[in-house]
Parts: sequence; structure tokens; C-alpha cells
Amino acid sequence: MNTEKLSQEEYIAGVQDELKQLIRDLCAVPAPSNHEEKRAEFCKRWFDENLGSGAFVDEALNVVFPYNVTEDNDVAVLMAHTDTVFPDTEPMPFSEEGGIMRCPGITDDTSNLAVLMICARFIVKNALPTGTGVLFVANSGEEGLGNLKGCRAIVGRYGSRMKELVTLDGSDLDYIVTSAVGSHRYRVSAKTEGGHSFSCFGRRNAIQVLAELVTELYKVKVPVVGESRTTYNVGAISGGTSVNTIAQDAEMLYEYRSDDRRCLEQMRQTFEAIVKECTPDDAEVTVELIGERPCTGDVDKAAMADLVERGSAAVRSAAGKEAILTSASTDCNIPLAAGIPAICLGVAVGGGCHTREEWLDTESLAAGCRLFMEFFKYYCV
Repeated sequence: MNTEKLSQEEYIAGVQDELKQLIRDLCAVPAPSNHEEKRAEFCKRWFDENLGSGAFVDEALNVVFPYNVTEDNDVAVLMAHTDTVFPDTEPMPFSEEGGIMRCPGITDDTSNLAVLMICARFIVKNALPTGTGVLFVANSGEEGLGNLKGCRAIVGRYGSRMKELVTLDGSDLDYIVTSAVGSHRYRVSAKTEGGHSFSCFGRRNAIQVLAELVTELYKVKVPVVGESRTTYNVGAISGGTSVNTIAQDAEMLYEYRSDDRRCLEQMRQTFEAIVKECTPDDAEVTVELIGERPCTGDVDKAAMADLVERGSAAVRSAAGKEAILTSASTDCNIPLAAGIPAICLGVAVGGGCHTREEWLDTESLAAGCRLFMEFFKYYCV
């Protein structure tokens, strides 16, 4: 497609079939968190073929295309994550019928990534002038134990130059994430002497140790500061050998979340105290911090309000709705914690995110492209 001869609206209308095919192609490339190599390779090749030279893959497996970036100018980061929440290393089932595509990870975040890529091509090929440098980033590690590694690397490299960050994520067009839900995630392991269930009856069972710990954790009354929200969850538990063996080993995954830093710290102290109290003398309990996401820090209120209003205006223009402002755990956590204005926009409509039944309404993609381009116009001079 010769994008230079098309208006923005002509481009969006004419690229929809290609956009859908790009989503199909991306869905066929597995990308579990911390193993995004194949999808990073796909995105790098696509950038090279469609945006020209300049894209690179960094140490965190981010694919970065700098646009109008000089050695020292300010930069705005526009990103969408490559990884999926699913551990599959083989292509996951894909189906399509009546304008609905179904595949695990298709909305979170494959379709949002595809919109970023397609819109970036129009911007670059038409050499749209900008008043700041722009980084188009297909970033890694947003989900689960990815621990926001991709965004951490971007903020680490460009933080002092970053004007703002916008990530495309989510399953609707009218939600804007404006504040960060922080979290701490742990692997808790218990070890005991174990033994035969009959001849050694009475010895401590590692599963029993964790069961007692879980019982106490679920008695916790979450802290509240103002309108804050705090939650906790034991998401997985495993261990033991057989039905007639006193379990020697068991482990569980536990997290707590909050949109208030003070509540997050109080939950940490409570968790550590409960673990100490629930560790018997004849057992060993170890705690490993496997994920940490910060809450919002001290962000310039005027700059943040301006960014939110630009996002809201783009939602009104493209979706015909008033934006719903909310808090969530996204790549925005890292810049917001560092005092950098950041929001999360959705440019696709779907559902069933983080389930095997995830789906995408392909009719929403044109509006998603418009939303992105409406937002991008504020960078143009």
C-alpha cells in the first residue's frame, strides 16, 4: 500500500484486512512472559520491512523504533506489549467467525500491538512532523512474572528524557488507566521431615504448614486509606509425593495489590509477621519475592492532567464516549512510580482476557486506529 498518497481516514479504511492478517500472524507466534524471543524477532522484521531501518532489540527483548529522536531531545514512548499471560510455547488455537476472532492473548495484548504497528507505518511513511522524539516500542514482560521488565528497561534508558509514556492495552475503547495498582508477589515454600503416612504419623506435613498459613492470610482485614482498594490472593499451591506420604515439600504463590503505597507497605508488614508466626519449629518456611510493581509516585499534576485530557479527547472523537478513568496494574506502573506522566489506552474491543476463551471484535479495530491517530496528532507540529 502506498501510504504517502492516502489521507489518514483512507489509510485506516484500506488497511483493515492487512491489520486482521497481522493479528493472525502475531497470534501464531508464541510469546509467554520471559520468552518473547520469537515474537520480538517477528516484530523487528516487520518494522524493518514496513518502517525502514532503525529498529533494534534491546537486552530486555523490547523492539524499539526511534522516530525523530536525536541525541538529546525529549521523547514520548508509545508501546504495546508482546507477551501473553499463557505459558504455551507452541501456537495456541485460533478461530474466526462472524467478525469475532478467538485465541488466548488476542486482545491482551496482540490486537493492541497490531494497531500500534499499523499506525506507526502511516506516521513514519508520511514523515509526520513531531515536536518531540517518539519511541514506538513492542515491549516485553508486562504479564505476570514478566515483572514489567520491558518497561523497566525503557525507563532505565530514557527516563531522564521521557516526556510521557502511553501504553496500548485492554479490551475496550473508553477506559483510560491513570493510576497504578502496585503489587508484591511471592513464592512461599515449606519443608519438613516427612515420612510414611502410617509409620511416621504425627510428623509435620509441609502441605499442612502452608494450609495453616493460608488460613491466617485469609483472615487479614485489608487496610483502607481514603478511597484506596487493596486485595490479596493465593493463586497456586503444589507439593507432596503420594497419598501415603507425609509431604516434605510444598509451595504456593501469593500476592497482594493496592493502589495506595501506604496500604501496600502495611500489607508487606502484615504478611511478614504472619509468616513468622505460622512457621513451626519443626518446619522450614522460605519466602522469595518474585514480582514487585510500584504504585504511583509524585507525578506533576498539571502534566498528568494534560495527558489525561488528550487521551480523553481521543476517546470522545474515536469512540463517541466519555472516557472512564480507572486504576490498574499495567506498564504505566514504572513511569508513574518514577514521576513520569503515563496512561494506558485500549484500541480494540474484546473479552475473556486471561482465559482460554479470549476473543476480539474485529469491527472495533478501525475505531481503535482512529483513537490512536487522534491521540498522536497532539505530537504533530
